[in-house]
Amino acid sequence: PAMPGPRCPRPALPILRWLPRYSRAWLPLDLLAGLAVGLTAVPQALAYAELAGLPLQYGLYSSFMGCFVYCFLGTAKDVTLGPTAIMSLLVSSYAFHQPVYAVLLTFLSGCIQLAMGLLRLGFLLDFISYPVIKGFTSAASITISFNQIKVGSSLSWMPPQLSPSAVGLGYLAPGWAMCLVLEEGAPKGSRDPLAGALSFTARNALVVLFAGLVAYSFQVMGSQPFRLTGSIPQGLPPLRPPRFSLAVPNGTVPFQSMVQDMGVGLAVVPLMGLLETIAIAKAFASQNGYRIDPDQELLALGVANVLGSFVSSYPITGSFGRTAVNAQSGVCTPAGGLVTGALVLLSLAYLTSLFYYIPKAALAAVIISAVVPMFDAGIFLTLWRVKRLDLVPLCVTFLLCFWEIQYGIVAGVLISGILLLYSIARPPIKVSEGAVLLVQPGSSLHFPAVEHLRGSVCRRALAASPPRSVILDCCHISSIDYTAVLGLAELLQELRRHGLSLAFCGLKDPVLQVLLAADLEGFQHFPTWEEA
Repeated sequence: PAMPGPRCPRPALPILRWLPRYSRAWLPLDLLAGLAVGLTAVPQALAYAELAGLPLQYGLYSSFMGCFVYCFLGTAKDVTLGPTAIMSLLVSSYAFHQPVYAVLLTFLSGCIQLAMGLLRLGFLLDFISYPVIKGFTSAASITISFNQIKVGSSLSWMPPQLSPSAVGLGYLAPGWAMCLVLEEGAPKGSRDPLAGALSFTARNALVVLFAGLVAYSFQVMGSQPFRLTGSIPQGLPPLRPPRFSLAVPNGTVPFQSMVQDMGVGLAVVPLMGLLETIAIAKAFASQNGYRIDPDQELLALGVANVLGSFVSSYPITGSFGRTAVNAQSGVCTPAGGLVTGALVLLSLAYLTSLFYYIPKAALAAVIISAVVPMFDAGIFLTLWRVKRLDLVPLCVTFLLCFWEIQYGIVAGVLISGILLLYSIARPPIKVSEGAVLLVQPGSSLHFPAVEHLRGSVCRRALAASPPRSVILDCCHISSIDYTAVLGLAELLQELRRHGLSLAFCGLKDPVLQVLLAADLEGFQHFPTWEEA
């Protein structure tokens, strides 16, 4: 089942597009999906807070507001908002392991995202190319994995070079085994939501349960080789605005200094949050046959972060892993997020004492298992085979992200932009020789390309023996700017000085109107080049 498609006129609030037509048959599937996502979200929240360098309760504080907000404002039935590995890595870099910085970063990121949604600036994200995204996520996968391998103290009965994370990874074996059993036991081609939910959720749930039991057994025996999660404050987070200053032993860090400290993070964090959310929403919407509104997605994420900052959340975004759980569980509407949010609140209110014995090595293993699939080695071979030039932004982003994340992303975007601008400035030009020279530009004509076109035409026309007049076939030109018009006027004059003419054919109406308005001396045009 899928969320009903929109009808015209569409209600302004996305929830009103599906709630009036909500079916009883969808309720058990939404409940099941919300429960499955919640069982995944709770252990991941603890692990991601550790990755962000914040007290573990902040992972839970960040995991419920997005679920509630997206139910009302989201346009993709599968997407879930919350903390992610990528966002946690960014928070670790720009919040300096300070909850006050992290919460303020959430508020400011949400304001930026909200403004972009209101101004309908979602198209700007289209300028971040796929190789840049892949370079960033692959580097982040390696960085996060190696950081987590160092989590925890050494075990007394193991060689010091072996990290407890190796043991944590060992905890994954029962979860993976159960996933395999569930997948093999399900009928081929079946889409049983229960089997899907269990197979995706079992790994994380079993990691935490099994690791906690092992650690508790050691504690009972009087020895504890693991570094434990420890006490997590019980209760819901206080409802209060983010703090715009930070008290330090030497005085107070004012708002302006905090903003300067976060620096480029105020651009990187909201943009990467938007990018993750929209990319995930588009992927699952395409897979499941419905459409999303990118600008509405920006609004939903912005509102979620702004409101989340009032409950001590750090920046959140769309989660690919939990969204996959949601989709495979057969979710029908965004209402499944209400169940997920309620489960996180229940954990905060009553279950935090049960998290005491979870080894941090197990949380590290949860993170590693989540980020390893983000490393896509195949993309290097694919780009080598398809378009080798795209390897340049991919490799630059990948390598520089190991130095500084922001430098890697900015460098990748700049290189992608240069390659894009080069293709605009040097469009392909097809030249056919005959009684006249037929010149056909392969794309629209804008000011960076006009000198290239002018030089190519003059060089070929005058080099011919005898020199030949030119017909400019504009069938591929859909737009033109004033600088390009001036360049064409100079080309007309230059050819006339050599006793040659320039005629235009195949002009589209918008281009023809611009050229007629410019009143070029000697301008002549024909519907087709044969008539010229």
